[in-house]
Amino acid sequence: MALMRLLFLLILFALALPQTAVAQSTSAALDALVAAYPDVLDHHDGAAIYWRDGTRMPVSDGIANKTFDQLLRNASILDQFHLPYPRGALADPPAVNDDPGRFRDEAFFNKMYGDCRKGEVKRHLVPVVWLPKTWGKTIYVTNVNGVARRLQAVSGEIDALPAAVKRAAFPIAGVSSCRPVADTGRLSMHSYAAAIDLNVAVSDYWLWRKQAPYRNRMPQAIVDIFERHGFIWGGKWYHYDTMHFEYRPELLGMSGR
Repeated sequence: MALMRLLFLLILFALALPQTAVAQSTSAALDALVAAYPDVLDHHDGAAIYWRDGTRMPVSDGIANKTFDQLLRNASILDQFHLPYPRGALADPPAVNDDPGRFRDEAFFNKMYGDCRKGEVKRHLVPVVWLPKTWGKTIYVTNVNGVARRLQAVSGEIDALPAAVKRAAFPIAGVSSCRPVADTGRLSMHSYAAAIDLNVAVSDYWLWRKQAPYRNRMPQAIVDIFERHGFIWGGKWYHYDTMHFEYRPELLGMSGR
């Protein structure tokens, strides 16, 4: 009888493990999200995030086992953490549909940066001189979450790199642009002026090459600088976009303070 009771308890424990792991994973993801955007996010309770203005936003839409296309087009806040972002140099090209950071909840980012279609992003744009010692052109970036300040720091570090390396960082292809992503229909991070595209001449994009084998010519030194300041790189996507960097500190486990 005692043995049967022990077996029963072990079975219950085993069944509870996946749920416990999911709960811990959810909590860790939401902790990272709140830590990454402390100016606008106050806390979470596991089911919702709470903005500093009092807004409550559910973190899940209740839809399980989404396809890759569903994740791209209808991501929830938690879906944004579906794939881990690998910091540092890649040992191998990204696996099929391994696109960490491309799943974005549009409502979340519209709430944070404003809806560009309503003119809400423009009021937060501030000038940044990109590579003042080398290129010296002014770009306009959002000041929400300190993105402009962080991008200015990135600019300063890249400006100190050898000429042959920093040549990949200018002229830039764009920052602020109210437009959807080509293959998803959802707003690009450029719509929030929280992303930057570098020199097209040394960049590779999957749509240009019709999903040809992965290719990258962006120097790792530039990628490392961006990641240190909270920006993820599109060169770590299966659907690669090696000129593209966007501010996503939650995927790097970084505090926004």
